[in-house]
Amino acid sequence: MIRLHKVAPSGTILIDAPSSCNALTREMVRQLLDAISDFHQDKSIRGIILSSKGEHFCSGINLKEWHETSQSRDAQSQWQEIADELQELVEALLRLPKPVIAAIDGPVRGFGVALACAADLVVASSRAEFSAPAPKIGLVSGLLTPLITFRCGGSTAARILLGRETLQAPELHRLGIVHRLVSSDQIWAAAHDWIDNIAEGSADAVGLTKRLLNEMIGESLMMQLSSGSAMMSTAANTESAVEGMRAFVEKRPPKFP
Repeated sequence: MIRLHKVAPSGTILIDAPSSCNALTREMVRQLLDAISDFHQDKSIRGIILSSKGEHFCSGINLKEWHETSQSRDAQSQWQEIADELQELVEALLRLPKPVIAAIDGPVRGFGVALACAADLVVASSRAEFSAPAPKIGLVSGLLTPLITFRCGGSTAARILLGRETLQAPELHRLGIVHRLVSSDQIWAAAHDWIDNIAEGSADAVGLTKRLLNEMIGESLMMQLSSGSAMMSTAANTESAVEGMRAFVEKRPPKFP
């Protein structure tokens, strides 16, 4: 479930599925796209806060739903559709002319890290931590890879994606992935105050500045996202991915071919 709240000049998009650690289903991805579009059209909203309810910000994609997809006869075409939808969501956040602030008060996994990196600014508490467990499930973080590289460089990306390190809040702040580190009870206030400050400037100038950062300085990012999307859908159709997702659902270690 995706919930929207509006307290102009801020609009808040809330991921509300705490029972599944805020893992995203395909329906939730579509709801997120609708929410971004709604706030895009609302001129009273000058910035968007992306946050969640529960102990996790977002644990990535709902693997139970993905496991069901892997059992279908047209799995390959469905994987491509899913990858396209996720790419569309990431690009919608990047192309939105209004700043997006990720407000994080808990662990972030897999595609959840991609969402955080697609945001322009990040406010987090000491409970925040980033990890990318995709290889453990036989999958590839195709959209996260270019985003985390764009935000903090290839060396840190390798630590998370290949080394499977979990980065804690203080280091995320030191690396510049988290921009403001505050206590849990200050996350909302810090995010809203930041948007209030942004709203004092010209909406056109802010939008063009964001475009300059994401589309011109990051000129190859969109192309890399397309390549990553293709790699992700290809990996999801392998025997390793099928076994990894089955093992996840059955709560056992995978036995990769």
